[in-house]
Amino acid sequence: MRQALAMQTRLVIALSLGASFMLFPENALARAGVTEVRQLSSAEIFALLFLMLGPFKIIDPFLKITQTSNAAIVRRTALQATVFASAALLIAAALGDRIVNKYDIPLPVLTLSAGIILFLVALQKILHQFEPISERAAAAPPAASARTAMMPLAFPTIATPYGIAALVVFVSVAPDVQAVALIGGIVLVIMLLNLMVMLTARSYQTTLSVALPVLGAVLGVVQVALGLKIIDNSLRVIGVY
Repeated sequence: MRQALAMQTRLVIALSLGASFMLFPENALARAGVTEVRQLSSAEIFALLFLMLGPFKIIDPFLKITQTSNAAIVRRTALQATVFASAALLIAAALGDRIVNKYDIPLPVLTLSAGIILFLVALQKILHQFEPISERAAAAPPAASARTAMMPLAFPTIATPYGIAALVVFVSVAPDVQAVALIGGIVLVIMLLNLMVMLTARSYQTTLSVALPVLGAVLGVVQVALGLKIIDNSLRVIGVY
């Protein structure tokens, strides 16, 4: 009982810290220039990656996929999803810089692409809330398995396309190996938070059923605004206006 309470306490603290980190780097969230990205602090990098790769968007899909699963399958699915997502991010970070250089893709263009994807995905989620309930009815979620842990949990729910793009940008402009290691450590912390949230999500299911729609609406608006600001700043860096 004490262990469960301690786990729940740590989860609440972790989510609270993550949410607070998301709030303070208001200007940093929209910086698209290479110089500005290099100047981001570790806390600001954490805030960006936490918003794009963090646990808030995972809870609802994970609960739906594992709703009929026993505790062992829940743990296995959570662990598999975390491992698959971490592997995808590792591969993206390792190959991203080479691909960007090979195809001569300017970083502001890559950032612009991430902003467009983030904006469209967030806007789609917000518009989905206004659809009639009858139109929201969908097929039953797939059962938990290694396949569903990989898709849709690991990708694109955890390792989002715009999160991967942001990670590639950070790694590409990192000045040295130490900076790359710092980014890797930040991603590892976020992946561990994701795993912790998935393992304990059932304990909060009743509370989350009320809180998630509100939180989702707030984060949806933040993501739409963030996507637009990234697009705006990327266009300025490119020289469109």
